[in-house]
Amino acid sequence: MRILALDTALPAVSACVLDSSETEPIARETIAMERGHAEALLPLVERVVGAVPGGFASIDRVAVTVGPGSFTGIRIGLACAHAIALARKVDIVGVSTLAALAAPVILEPFEGVVAAAIDARHGQVYITAYGPDGRTILPPRRVGAHEALRALGDGPLQLVGSGAAMLEAEARASGVTAHICNLAVAPDIAFVARLGLAANPADAPARPLYLKAPDAKPLDRQGVTTPAVA
Repeated sequence: MRILALDTALPAVSACVLDSSETEPIARETIAMERGHAEALLPLVERVVGAVPGGFASIDRVAVTVGPGSFTGIRIGLACAHAIALARKVDIVGVSTLAALAAPVILEPFEGVVAAAIDARHGQVYITAYGPDGRTILPPRRVGAHEALRALGDGPLQLVGSGAAMLEAEARASGVTAHICNLAVAPDIAFVARLGLAANPADAPARPLYLKAPDAKPLDRQGVTTPAVA
């Protein structure tokens, strides 16, 4: 099986094509960016798929990150992935950004708990955690760093993602052993592809995982946008 993986949920635009018989992608590209995902994605996908023998006709499945992350970024990736899957008449699967961030650590032996954390601003993180067997022990949620640490237990903790430093500081203050494995702001697209290959389409729908309310609400009666409480 050959899968096309896309990620636009965080500060990067990424795509790769991975064959299930190979360990490394046939083609891949990542561009770090805070904004401009919509303009960058389609040309990037065309370059990546164009570098693969057989092009789009060789794609058997599409995987896309569904969040948590940027509202706009998530929607851009999902729209593109659904369009490609529909045109190719192939399955589409959703992959959590948190799971993709944690995957490189989970695949190696580790002690304690692996926690993937994304900085959600205002002292909060998007977080999920996994035990030594790879089982989810803390489902994805958006919480304060202190509350997240309490939910993770006594450690040792293996921390990944842009929120890792925040959790490590909380752990240090509480006397909990914690190690930062990486501070990646976006997942390695190859692991998005690998998780996409392993996923059952029936159990991994390609729909948004936001974990928070929008930053703006509809216009009120006076025609003024009411900011959402973060």
